[in-house]
Amino acid sequence: MILSMTGFGKKETQYEDKHISIEVRSLNSKSADINLRTPSYLRELDPEFRKRLSQKMYRGKIDVNIYVEFNGEAAPSSINTGVVKAYMAQLEQIGTATESERMALAIRLPDTLSSERETLKEDEKKMFFTLLDTVIQDIDSFRKDEGKELGKDLQLRLDLIESHLQKVIQIDPERNQKIEEKLRNALEELKIEVDANRFEQELIFYLEKFDITEEKVRLQNHLHYFKEVMENDFPNGKKLGFIAQEIGREVNTMGSKANHAQMQKIVVQMKDELEKIKEQLLNVL
Repeated sequence: MILSMTGFGKKETQYEDKHISIEVRSLNSKSADINLRTPSYLRELDPEFRKRLSQKMYRGKIDVNIYVEFNGEAAPSSINTGVVKAYMAQLEQIGTATESERMALAIRLPDTLSSERETLKEDEKKMFFTLLDTVIQDIDSFRKDEGKELGKDLQLRLDLIESHLQKVIQIDPERNQKIEEKLRNALEELKIEVDANRFEQELIFYLEKFDITEEKVRLQNHLHYFKEVMENDFPNGKKLGFIAQEIGREVNTMGSKANHAQMQKIVVQMKDELEKIKEQLLNVL
């Protein structure tokens, strides 16, 4: 199963006098890179938030924003009336400002606002965790939808490489024949008499250096294994990346041994499709 690392999810809810919103975005990354932004009174929940995100989202650059808005009469801070009155009395002694002007100035001075650290209730903690899990489920659905499109494209590229491989298999006997003819013609031009048995031995040895039988078999196996991992393993992005490297190794070796214009052209086409596969794998979970 192919899943994309790209995703977005957002959920909102109401809890007592608070409006709560959780927003999560994810992009591709080699590991779980979590950037968590929460109100200060939720800091104690950060470790559990990170644990749930890493366990359920596996990897990616994950940005999480948790917003809490207080409604109605509820307020996160209260005014220290005694401090404000003391400031206003002092301001009255040193200036001729009106009462409203003194009030506006006093409220900006230090210690006029006090913030009481809110204690989280157990049911409130549970509510945050449940809301986050719901957002992660939405992202998972987003990733699956995008993963289907990625899977289709990867399958197309693999089929094209396999089609090119069949062309290589078809022209390989002709390639060997041309290499042999090239050697025989070179000897005839030199007008040198050679022992027929010795020539056949050297010819076999020379042809073995250009033999691509093993590369063809291994490449076919790698292509089949890639498809198998796509369908059955999860998460599979890193594993598919390793298999793509092995496919590239066989294609490169095949190209270095080709010694045949048409085969070289096919190898270039296989490399082109493989590069497209590698680009897509950067976003596979």
